Amino acid sequence: MRLAVAGKGGAGKTTISSTLARLAARSGTRVVAIDADANPNLATALGLPPAVAEGLGAVPTSLVSRRQGGAGLTEPIDDVLNRYALVAPDGVRLLGMGAPAHADEGCLCSAHAVVASLMEDLGADEDRLVVIDMEASPEHFSRGTVRHAEVVCLVAEPYYRSLETVRRMAALAAELPVSRVVVVANKVRSVGDHEAIAEFCDRQALELAGSVPWSEDVVAADRQRVPVVDWPRAASVVDAVAAVGAVLGQAAPPGSKGASSGKVRELPLPATAT
Repeated sequence: MRLAVAGKGGAGKTTISSTLARLAARSGTRVVAIDADANPNLATALGLPPAVAEGLGAVPTSLVSRRQGGAGLTEPIDDVLNRYALVAPDGVRLLGMGAPAHADEGCLCSAHAVVASLMEDLGADEDRLVVIDMEASPEHFSRGTVRHAEVVCLVAEPYYRSLETVRRMAALAAELPVSRVVVVANKVRSVGDHEAIAEFCDRQALELAGSVPWSEDVVAADRQRVPVVDWPRAASVVDAVAAVGAVLGQAAPPGSKGASSGKVRELPLPATAT
């Protein structure tokens, strides 16, 4: 499965992406993570030391060529992984989109083409999970970069601007050949927060795949450069993300684009989010 994680800046995309990737790898799944953000942070969130994380380079644009239906790689995907991927804890293999090296150097069009090509060729192996941590921008949608994702996961915080971002991104995703779009409620502090996002999903006919509680320990773990999945006091968050992963592994409920046809899936609120 190819899973693209998107949402407003600061919504928690990287935390959820890295935790899903590590949990899946621990269960024995072969996992490839792609940091599709020009301001990359996924390496440290997965648990790579900063000095190693800085060594994550971009897959060269010279390996991308045009083919019928879009861009593709000129080399076998396993060769690309062996040459350019870093190996993170639990065996997660990490690829990068690349970041600008200098100011005023132009657009990142070629970097987006690299991500699209990686996603297409990684889809040839159905037993592999590909997690793409996207940047806080609709550009991945407007360029069609995520057209090869089977699932787009939109991370929502319980306030208006975050929900508006989800609404706009969901509308763009609906124009792409993505079979399922889900929403994950994040940083939920109360039953009211959960209900607000559930009501939003009901109104927009979007599938609500899970609810992740707010925890100061997520901040504490980041302050110590420790992945959330390795921070024992963040167990409630990790458990909630694991529950999201279980939902994503199930078939979508009836309705277009994985929507719930106006009926929100009932989800237990984590005990810490009271």
